[in-house]
Amino acid sequence: MNMKCLLETLRHSTPQVYASNTQLGGTQIMFNNGVSHNTVKDDFSGVLGILKWLSYVPKFKGAGLPIAPSTDPFNRVIEFMPTSTPYDPRHMVGGTTVDGEWLGGFFDKGSWVECLNNWAKTVVTGRARLGGIPMGVICVETRAVECEEPADPANLDTETKITAQAGQVWYPDSAYKTAQAIRDFNREELPLIIFANWRGFSGGMRDMYGEILKYGSYIVDGLVEYKHPVFIYIPPYGELRGGAWVVVDPKINPEVMEMYADRDSRGGIVEPEATVSVQFKHKDLVKAMKRIDPQYSDLQSKVEGEDLNQEDMRKCVAELRNREAYLKPAYHVVSTTFADLHDTPQRMMAKGVIHDILDWRTAREFFYWKVRRKISESQVEQELKVANKKMNHGQIQSMLRRWFVESKGPLQNYLWDDNRAVVEWLEDAEERQSITDNIKIIQREALIQKIDTLAGGSEETSLEAVIGLLQKMSSRNQGEVRKLLDSFIPQEIEDEREEIAE
Repeated sequence: MNMKCLLETLRHSTPQVYASNTQLGGTQIMFNNGVSHNTVKDDFSGVLGILKWLSYVPKFKGAGLPIAPSTDPFNRVIEFMPTSTPYDPRHMVGGTTVDGEWLGGFFDKGSWVECLNNWAKTVVTGRARLGGIPMGVICVETRAVECEEPADPANLDTETKITAQAGQVWYPDSAYKTAQAIRDFNREELPLIIFANWRGFSGGMRDMYGEILKYGSYIVDGLVEYKHPVFIYIPPYGELRGGAWVVVDPKINPEVMEMYADRDSRGGIVEPEATVSVQFKHKDLVKAMKRIDPQYSDLQSKVEGEDLNQEDMRKCVAELRNREAYLKPAYHVVSTTFADLHDTPQRMMAKGVIHDILDWRTAREFFYWKVRRKISESQVEQELKVANKKMNHGQIQSMLRRWFVESKGPLQNYLWDDNRAVVEWLEDAEERQSITDNIKIIQREALIQKIDTLAGGSEETSLEAVIGLLQKMSSRNQGEVRKLLDSFIPQEIEDEREEIAE
């Protein structure tokens, strides 16, 4: 009703040129500009959409993810294969039907729910389930799209503008959409996976004026504040370049972010062609020809010699140019291939900028166990931080690994890198009880240390604190304390007591 009153006010306060309220706030406005997340046909569909959305969100803050049973096996092979040519990214995450045959995508069948469909179309956002685990999803439109800006009926000088936007590029609207989705998923406490396939930001004058730098920084801000697992995955035939890499680099928030790359993906600051144009220019190609190709080297020597007449010199120069034109395409291909070798997943792994190299077909099972491990570790980490607030992420990970090795034995230390083995260890009832007991010990030690710190190292203050605590204890606990204190009495004093008693 409030929105209806607002639209009525706007319509009556502006020239009578609008046919209805829909021209000011209909779906063609609110859905296309990102104000509305979704559109529905009727109230019943709207309620179903709301319930569907809520099914991905925890019951309350800190309640844990609503993991639902899934009929889609987590260990099935991903059947839809991304290609090097433009394709619909929704098929990659949700699956599709081709010639009557279903090709499963990355997530559970039927679980993909897109939001903000008609706004900033170069980025696709939504929610889905992986083996029943709800996740936030951000992926990239690889096809070219059109951005339509409607004409204003109140201004006869305006006209509809249609702007083409290339795929795999961040524009001001899509950068803001990405940042907004990250903030939303963080508030909903969802694990996030970003299928990174960006060549960079659009850097034209209009985009710079459109505050693309500010919206790009919002992406960094959102990832810095993210409190739940974040996975950056470069899909098959995807590439991550330049400024796009900067805003999703795991170093932004290393406690929660991890980056992975497919075997057929690429990543680097600039593309191979650009690298060659800067690092291996035409003069460098000529030097390589002279060093490697004997025929070119002989012609070059003749041209540089002084024993040729003008006619022979002209022929040698022509042959040299022809030889150069003949060799240049092959040398350019070789140099481009060499530059491309620096962008392969193997090179990224060697440089330590990604955590692992994955195969697309089996990536679903890998991330299923990885997400479950992160969720289980996060629960233990929260308990440890409650027990001892001074513990940081690195200390907690080292402690968990030590407990794991103590449980499995030193010969199975390598299993710490096996996500499934760690999940089974964390979720085993006996092992979980052992972890709980260890957390209680840590909590007790932290409390003792806190009391000692508050006492300031003074024995008198410590004694008064102990007496105060004893007075508040029950008779049973006081008896236990007496037994404990008696165990600290030296044997010589105990013998003297027995002699006096005799």
